[in-house]
Parts: sequence; C-alpha cells; structure tokens
Amino acid sequence: MVTGIRSFGRSGFALIAGLALMLGLSGCGVQSIPQQKNAVEASLAELTNQYKRRNDLVPNLVNVVKGYAKQESTVLTQVTEARAKATSINLDPAKATPEQISAYANSQGQLSQALGKLLSITENYPDLKSNQNFRDLSAQIEGTENRITVARQRYIEQIQSFNNLVSVFPTSLTNSIMFHYEKMPQWGADQPASIQDAPKVDL
Repeated sequence: MVTGIRSFGRSGFALIAGLALMLGLSGCGVQSIPQQKNAVEASLAELTNQYKRRNDLVPNLVNVVKGYAKQESTVLTQVTEARAKATSINLDPAKATPEQISAYANSQGQLSQALGKLLSITENYPDLKSNQNFRDLSAQIEGTENRITVARQRYIEQIQSFNNLVSVFPTSLTNSIMFHYEKMPQWGADQPASIQDAPKVDL
C-alpha cells in the first residue's frame, strides 16, 4: 500500500493539480473572454455586411425615384449625401475603436433617416409606387432593414455578454490579470431613438 502511494508520488499529484488548475482556469474566463471578444467581432462583421447591402441598394432606389419625382431634389440630395458619408467609413471589426464604431453608427443612422424621408414622399406619387423596379427595390430594402435589426440586436447581446465577462467576478479578475480589456460601448447608446429607427416601407 505504502509502495503504491510512493509510486503514485509526485507525478500523480502534479497531474491532479494540473487538471484542477485547468478546470479552475476554464471557469475563470481564460477561454471565455477571448471567445466572447471573437463573437463580438463576428456579430459586428455581420452587421456591417447588412449595412453594406443596404448601401448598395440606395443608388438604384434614388435613380428610380428621380425618374418620377425630380422636384424632390432636396430629399434625393440628402439621401445621396448620407449614403456617401456612410460608405466613407470602413470598419475592421477586429481593430475598430469605440470612436470609429460610434461614427459608423451615426452615419448609418443618418442614412436611415434620409431613407425614411425618401420613402415617405413616394406616397405622393402613385405612378412611382406602381413601378415594378421601385416595388422590387423597396422590398429588398425592407428585407435588409429587417436583417439589420436582427444583426444589431445580436451585436448588442454579444457586447453585453462580453461586458459581463470583463466586469463581473470571477472572470473580471482574470481579465484584470491577463487581458486588460475595457468594457465595450453599446451600439448607438449616444444616439436619439429616431436615428436608430429603421425607415418604414409601405407599399
């Protein structure tokens, strides 16, 4: 019996200690914090992808509306300028700073507002509303807005999960020792609700 314990010896206890340490670390954020940071970056990439899809649709929509409502030049110009500003900001989800994300969110919010105005004036043009190209583009934009809403909500949830990991014990202790990540600002937290609202498409 004594011989068996001795043969187990230091290597056995070292193995048990190593396993205990691994189990302890896995529950303290060593893996979950960087994994959650990756999840935030992936959800931001998906959100920017949906905004890009919308940005790509806007010029075609403007051109169709222009053919029926040239007199609405002010609104058409606002949409074109808002799109230009929105597309001028490129985000790398892995390297984006809070300031860049805020600027991006604001520019996309301004485009949402301009699109909302554009779509509301189309109510005054029955011929435009019956145009097949306009109907197709409006349907695509509506679908994209729905996907943006879903992607934005996922991004908000991923940020919340990350912020909990870096600020709530015991994972916050691991973060302060190993990673030193700051809490991430929430998407659009400094924007008025009207800017965050998606434009309504009513055909």
